[in-house]
Amino acid sequence: MTRYAVGAMVDTAMRLPGSELDAKKMPGHWVLARLGKRVLRPGGLSLTTQMLDAVDITGKDHVVELAPGFGSTANLILAKHPATYMGVERERGIATTLAWRIGTPTTRVTHGAADRTELPAERATVVCGEAILTMQTAAAKRRIVAEAFRLLKPGGRYAIHELSLVPNSLPLEIRENIERELSASIHVGARPLTQSEWVSLLTDAGFVTDRALEAPMHLLRFGRLLEDESLPRTLRFLANVATHGVERRRVVEMA
Repeated sequence: MTRYAVGAMVDTAMRLPGSELDAKKMPGHWVLARLGKRVLRPGGLSLTTQMLDAVDITGKDHVVELAPGFGSTANLILAKHPATYMGVERERGIATTLAWRIGTPTTRVTHGAADRTELPAERATVVCGEAILTMQTAAAKRRIVAEAFRLLKPGGRYAIHELSLVPNSLPLEIRENIERELSASIHVGARPLTQSEWVSLLTDAGFVTDRALEAPMHLLRFGRLLEDESLPRTLRFLANVATHGVERRRVVEMA
């Protein structure tokens, strides 16, 4: 069973990967984080909440989160008191810091890749991953989804959020333009799929899609900022954008 949706918040007190880079070269999500943006998933915090409610995590569940980042979705998961939680994070420094922050005998974070976690097969009842697959090649997408399937016990649930193209019949030329412009603005290769293609990817790996949740890509619109960040954090973010010229130009490109 597969459900997909959104949302994670960034703790900007944690050192950002690539923070030594010039803002002109940083991936877009790290630029936003540098400016104080906490919610970095395109569908907003509301969809993360819906996603986690949909997979219905209880005290009997063993959860694996792929690429937990700064751990805010992890905190939402832990608030549901699963039996165990394991985060697999590719950025070693973030994995170490997050492990220190949330680690307990039943809560762990390890350094590893989403397509090769090196965790035992069938160890999880829930696997979550947000905004990972969109940035991967077709082959890497298949490897990550296959790894999620391998990790899950029979009947387990896989919850993802990814950027989706609409409509399903979008012409190839328009798709290529979107990919090119998106990759150029965020400085990371982006290869979103249509919803029907996401479902096919999951079905081919052995999943049955139970639910698909959607939200518009309004990451930097004022209303979404207020909803995701609160008024004080929104004002702080906008003030940082206004006073940092290079970062401001990057934000304008992404808006």
